[in-house]
Amino acid sequence: MKNQDSILIFGSSGQIGKSLIRIFTKNNYRVIAVTRSIHRKGYQIKTQSNYGYLELEEVNSFSEEIISRLMKKASICINLIGILYEKKENQFDLIHSHLPSLLSKMASKNSLNQFIHLSALGIESAKDSEYAKSKLSGEKKVRENFSNSIILKPSIVYSVDDNFTTNFMSLLSKLPIMPLYYNGRTKFTPIHVTDLSNIIFKIVQNKIIGQTIECIGPEVFTFKEIILKILKSINKKRLLFSLPLPLAKLNAKLFQLMPKPLLTLDQLRLLRYDNIVSKKYKTNFDLKMYANKKFDEEINRYSYNWTIGGQFSKKRIDKVN
Repeated sequence: MKNQDSILIFGSSGQIGKSLIRIFTKNNYRVIAVTRSIHRKGYQIKTQSNYGYLELEEVNSFSEEIISRLMKKASICINLIGILYEKKENQFDLIHSHLPSLLSKMASKNSLNQFIHLSALGIESAKDSEYAKSKLSGEKKVRENFSNSIILKPSIVYSVDDNFTTNFMSLLSKLPIMPLYYNGRTKFTPIHVTDLSNIIFKIVQNKIIGQTIECIGPEVFTFKEIILKILKSINKKRLLFSLPLPLAKLNAKLFQLMPKPLLTLDQLRLLRYDNIVSKKYKTNFDLKMYANKKFDEEINRYSYNWTIGGQFSKKRIDKVN
């Protein structure tokens, strides 16, 4: 039986999924969290929820029958599934295009009140990026299948659980030098995971439908400025230098051989384009859904993990005093 206060979340074990579980269960929404492995992810997901408001569903393959069974339990579906690099050929297309198409099709078939799909900001101009092309394809199919869908296009989402600031904190704490791609001029509007989760919560509360919304934080930084802010936060000084494009491509080819690539050729191509508002769609600020968390303040809350002395380092004690 469909529950009007039940939310089905695909991609529940990531930083956004866990944050959404916290905010929705805290506000008495029942959450059905889909995961590929209850054994590996279940305990971690359960710790985020208000007791009694979370149901875990293990799904290893997606079919119309399985998805329809899950959607019959909910009135709202949120798709957070995405990847930053491909482990297999055509994985971008499968995850970012085919899966959203299937989910939106089944959301329409099961008459869901809302289908919220997470895409990405700043991808319209990136014609040479497979990541960007697959994301745009997914957006198009979602809109075709379910016209009332809400498509969210966030800039970089950061928190202690991210794969962006924490990776750079690890790198910068170890490496004596840091290359800057495209002279470090690419612009970003990072948004904290809590702000993004609050935006999604308000979309559900206000029953917003049929919108494409660019989700941004309150500040705009270049890639170089972000690196400098992270360095300051972990109390390190490093040599930053602009890497010529031919060397950057060689650098990316080597990095993408790693089990968890620090950089791929596709990410390098994507990095050429600014990650800021396109002015084609409304932003969360236009809709009076504000993101107020400041980048410097938030990364300082967890950067002590990469400083000498940790949370008891002199730098942090001086800040408190």
